[in-house]
Amino acid sequence: MSSLNIVAPEVPNIPWQEKPANLADAPVWRHTENPIIGRNPSPGVARIFNSAVLPYNDKFIGVFRGEQKNGIPHIYLGYSDDAIHWTFDEEKIPFEDEEGNPFMPVYAYDPRLVEVEGVYYIVWCQDFYGASIGIAKTTDFKKFVRIENPFIPFNRNAVLFPRKINGNFAMLSRPSDSGHTPFGDIFISESPDMTYWGKHRHVMGKGSEWWESVKIGGGATPIETSEGWLLIYHGVSGTCNGFVYSVGGAILDIDNPSIVKYRCTEFLLTPEEWYEERGFVPNVTFPCATIVDKATNRMAIYYGAADTYVGLAYAYVNEIVDYIKTHSVVTEADTEIGIR
Repeated sequence: MSSLNIVAPEVPNIPWQEKPANLADAPVWRHTENPIIGRNPSPGVARIFNSAVLPYNDKFIGVFRGEQKNGIPHIYLGYSDDAIHWTFDEEKIPFEDEEGNPFMPVYAYDPRLVEVEGVYYIVWCQDFYGASIGIAKTTDFKKFVRIENPFIPFNRNAVLFPRKINGNFAMLSRPSDSGHTPFGDIFISESPDMTYWGKHRHVMGKGSEWWESVKIGGGATPIETSEGWLLIYHGVSGTCNGFVYSVGGAILDIDNPSIVKYRCTEFLLTPEEWYEERGFVPNVTFPCATIVDKATNRMAIYYGAADTYVGLAYAYVNEIVDYIKTHSVVTEADTEIGIR
């Protein structure tokens, strides 16, 4: 087991269950009472999945993809004492523009949530004359101000880094086509102000392993470690019965995150339980958030299951890093700076 330094807060009330004695393969195990969020969780909302959470004021707060009963997804705020049992606002998050006027997206889904220098940023996918990235900021989870769209369509799976890198904000994204993307690589972009984005660089593309052979996309906020940025992402494979979404792991260079140092050939989690295999979209494990406790090395992983539920899994950060390094294979496209 490696000695690993993690840049993360102490979260003494992190949700946790001990590792099963018979755990084999990847060092990730599921919460025994999964799913932690079931169907019809709130009035007018049929399903919550693909959502993100953070510690906040000694409790927990989250932004949740709520699939309304009319089929249109929006983002709802949720609250929890233990990060397992959640209550939700009945109304959608009231986004506004910089002048304070209501400014609601046509739809919004798959949000991520991250704190950078005391500001909380919500990043999601929305309609910008085609699927693209939406961003909003808040300091109190009461006032939510939207920022200009960072990219033109078509783009999804935006994940903001938890601190500036070389003086700039950094964000992963997955450019796509106008449909349900049959391809996809992860790119990184920089911004001095969260408005103007550039220095776009390729990070990594789909892999040769079956579970990520069609496309990949960013997942949870990268975790800063002494080995580099730990990236929990999703990989997609194709079958005669549709796509299968699995959870993978990689480690990016700390100063130049377009460089992949290690990339795990084995998945960390793949659909195996009923709530992952059976639902509105079968065979999906889709990571959107982690909570990490620096003092204990513990990590809680939140993932959407079958586009119907929210699942929770556990791991030790150092064990995941060791597993990624042990099973790593990188290509020239992974290790180059990502400029052509």
